[in-house]
Amino acid sequence: MMESNPIDRRKFLARAAVTGAAIPVAAMASGTANATDFNNAAADNGKFPFPADNDLRVLLTGDAGTGTPAQWAVADAIRELHTREALSMALGLGDNIYELGPNGVNDGQFAAKFEDPNHGLDFPWAMALGNHDNSAVFPGDGGWLLRGDDEVAYHSRSRRWWMPSRYYSVRVPEENPVVEFFVLDLNPLAASLPPLFVQYWAVDGQYMNEQRAWLDAAIDASPAKWKIACAHHPYLSNGSHGDAGEYDGMPIEPMNGVHAKRFFEEHVVGRCQLILSGHDHSMQVLEPTIESKGTRQIVSGATAKNSHGKTGPRADDRRTLFQNFTDVGFMVMDLNADEVRLRTYTVDIATGASTLAFDRRLV
Repeated sequence: MMESNPIDRRKFLARAAVTGAAIPVAAMASGTANATDFNNAAADNGKFPFPADNDLRVLLTGDAGTGTPAQWAVADAIRELHTREALSMALGLGDNIYELGPNGVNDGQFAAKFEDPNHGLDFPWAMALGNHDNSAVFPGDGGWLLRGDDEVAYHSRSRRWWMPSRYYSVRVPEENPVVEFFVLDLNPLAASLPPLFVQYWAVDGQYMNEQRAWLDAAIDASPAKWKIACAHHPYLSNGSHGDAGEYDGMPIEPMNGVHAKRFFEEHVVGRCQLILSGHDHSMQVLEPTIESKGTRQIVSGATAKNSHGKTGPRADDRRTLFQNFTDVGFMVMDLNADEVRLRTYTVDIATGASTLAFDRRLV
């Protein structure tokens, strides 16, 4: 299945860097800024509750929101697994509504690209914002951050969809938590069309500074055994988008994600055991590097798209436990107080059949 993006991304970005992209100021205005923790979000009525036990089975999906047969095939495979091994919750690692994001909270894309494909998967889905969820001029440019607020607003409309704010944390279980997931929004640091004209969204503006301060305090205060950062953009990736600081082979700051790299290195690595990301349409389990200070990067971005075998410049020069750039699929993480175990499943789009491709204890 070919990706739909007829615009030459690299040529467009090169021109934008020289001429400046004229994005309406209104599109950059903030709709919501304050993070909401799990305890506040759990007070919402009518939503599927997060699990209360200490043995958790967490679904990892990313780059899912296409509404295509590929997404449906993966969802069918997940449903089949769920009948045999009940899933506790899910993490949606961004690009939830392809290709441009939603147009208001009543947009039918929420049904076509989330609710309908995931019918029967009746547990909470903690969702992160991706670059396609914040598109402005072309798909995935990340230049209309206000569009992502429509996904925050949808939190009040869905029993499954959990996004109480653009960034937030979830402790599971709430009492004596085994794990805390820190769901981050790094779109202002990695947008192909950066918010040049509104200081609020700038790399050193109010929004990101508040998120930095919140994350530092939240990690320090967390009583959870496992601390896991969830962000659409990866810190490390062997895929075609590449590592933070080298995104898409761009030499131009900030489009190369250098500020996302700094965010990870100053606030996440060495403090969380895992980083979960999407963005690259692949499945990867990478070994920690010296720079990551023991933090392991996992990429699960193949729920509805694959990379058609395309890799990035780092694919062969770092130790990798698992990587797949040709199939769609999903991951399942089993957690308890003693260990974190990860399974990766590839899915045949034509039949919906899944194959266990990787199964290993990580920590």
